Amino acid sequence: MDHFENIISTLLEAEGYWVRRSFKVNLTKEEKRRIGKHSIPRPEIDLLAFKFPTNEVLALEAKSFLDSSGVNLEQLQEKHEVPKGRYKLFTSENYRSIVLSRLLSDLVACGMAYANTKITLGLAAGKIYQNRSDSIRALMLDNNWFFWSPEDIKQKVTDLAKRGYENDPAIITAKILMRQNIVSGQLETK
Repeated sequence: MDHFENIISTLLEAEGYWVRRSFKVNLTKEEKRRIGKHSIPRPEIDLLAFKFPTNEVLALEAKSFLDSSGVNLEQLQEKHEVPKGRYKLFTSENYRSIVLSRLLSDLVACGMAYANTKITLGLAAGKIYQNRSDSIRALMLDNNWFFWSPEDIKQKVTDLAKRGYENDPAIITAKILMRQNIVSGQLETK
């Protein structure tokens, strides 16, 4: 299991979501044909985050890219009829529509959602190419997608240090890293 996904999962749980990792979507042969790839493997959503009081599910891609160039705005802005590249759900409208529709059907069949549950695509990014978080945020907002930038994630991890003790590696690490600031009262609160 990817550790970055674990951290994002912990952050989502801190905000009241129930999280499921690595959810495979069961596309039918007909749906694969409509996508334009007959032998496509089952799409996998990194994280599903359920917020039951609002009847919402976030279908999140978690991209750490910590030791690479980061999430690239231009790649996210590409448009493809047939899905390709790293950001298929973002760059292929047809693919996105079919996968998210099937995702909802699968969740309903599992008793994990209702037919009227709202599904929102999202991205949590550990690093952004050329520090263009604001531009990516604008793209995400324009498309009604969820987005956590590296700056958002950093603030949310910092906020974990203020929580009571939990035996969770992300919370423990936040407390260790922020201990001096907490002790001296320097940890800012939002």
